[in-house]
Amino acid sequence: MTSIGFLGPHGTFTEQALLTQDDLAQGKLLPLGSIGEVLAATAEGEVDLGFVPIENSIEGSVNVTLDTLAFETDLLIQREVVVGIQLNLLAAPGTQLDQITSVISMPHATAQVRGYLARELPGVATIAANSTAEAARLVSAGTPGMAAVAPSLAAELYGLEVVAADIEDHPENATRFVLVGRNGIMGPTGHDKTTVVCFQHADRPGSLLAILQEFAARAVNLTKLESRPTKRSLGEYCFIIDFEGHVADELVADCLRDLKAKLADVKFLGSYPAAGHHGDALRRDAEAAWQAADAWLTDLRQKIRNPSR
Repeated sequence: MTSIGFLGPHGTFTEQALLTQDDLAQGKLLPLGSIGEVLAATAEGEVDLGFVPIENSIEGSVNVTLDTLAFETDLLIQREVVVGIQLNLLAAPGTQLDQITSVISMPHATAQVRGYLARELPGVATIAANSTAEAARLVSAGTPGMAAVAPSLAAELYGLEVVAADIEDHPENATRFVLVGRNGIMGPTGHDKTTVVCFQHADRPGSLLAILQEFAARAVNLTKLESRPTKRSLGEYCFIIDFEGHVADELVADCLRDLKAKLADVKFLGSYPAAGHHGDALRRDAEAAWQAADAWLTDLRQKIRNPSR
């Protein structure tokens, strides 16, 4: 049975997202204490796969996930899963809103309810936890007046009450999760996404433009572009890029070939089935145009005479 590590304890949004995948839900699911622990356990072979959050529509990227994949491991993304997020304020049974003196949660979750906390609980201290479910567990075992920002499932698991429901600042709140493994690139499905990390030779004017032109010239649509410090020196950055398509697509392969040739390095983080809807028709048209141009060029090269004859 496939073992899958995920951000625990039981009751996290990560577990909820994982359980939406019927095939993964049949595996041996192991809750771990932090995102770093999940990725480390996967890289070291303690679990077969890892499942972690990578991006939120309100707060952006989960940096520990991005940085670990980009700099610390050779894990490959196998799948992405996007789910809507509804956050709740949980506390011990009978607790009223005006009795809450502190709020605990994962910092990414606390940030998603920043407006609500400022409006309804001004001046209340916020405390960091490794996950939303861990926050709920701590509230169930701990200090009177403490509340957690967590999913409603956590209230059921840890004997808490929902003091306020759906407190996220934006109703369209959603989080993207990724399944990662030590090896193997998922085969193309026709509805795929690829993630790479581009490292520059040097920080100079136009360096990002030169990278983007490779995608633009092939009509490859970027779904995300983010710069991250390389951890080497102040001001030295790399670019993490998500784009539509699969490394098996000739158009994508041609783009990656040119990037690898011109940059200091390109780290491949995976081609995998994409969640949501993407520009399949545009990519198919661009692929057909590239193949026609490649056939034209191949025909020209076949006409080159051998100068030694």
